[in-house]
Amino acid sequence: MFLARITMAIKETITFEEFAKVDIRVGEIVAAEPFDQVKMPAYKVWVDFGEEIGVKKSSAQITECYEPEALVGKQVLAVVNFPPKQIKNFMSEVLVLGIYTAQGVVLIQPEQSVNKGDKLG
Repeated sequence: MFLARITMAIKETITFEEFAKVDIRVGEIVAAEPFDQVKMPAYKVWVDFGEEIGVKKSSAQITECYEPEALVGKQVLAVVNFPPKQIKNFMSEVLVLGIYTAQGVVLIQPEQSVNKGDKLG
């Protein structure tokens, strides 16, 4: 997750067509480890989005609410159609979605188990 801290103000209005361009899919975290080379505490995570998309990497600033070993097996939502972003020696390929809380970033997860690669829509 390469999110910058954001304010709570509502952003500018977008059209449905603009929102429809964002490809948000469900994936399952298959591995996670500390990302020691970055300034803000983060984990390197590998997320499996199923056969069509495969396993993609992300840098996720979720260290305040999760331990790496507890992340494995969790289903998460992620934006899969942003361009990859180089973060130090790691290429972050997707943006794992989370909510900023007083406790830290909390991952957005489906309420029930769904198929890897299922699209938010």
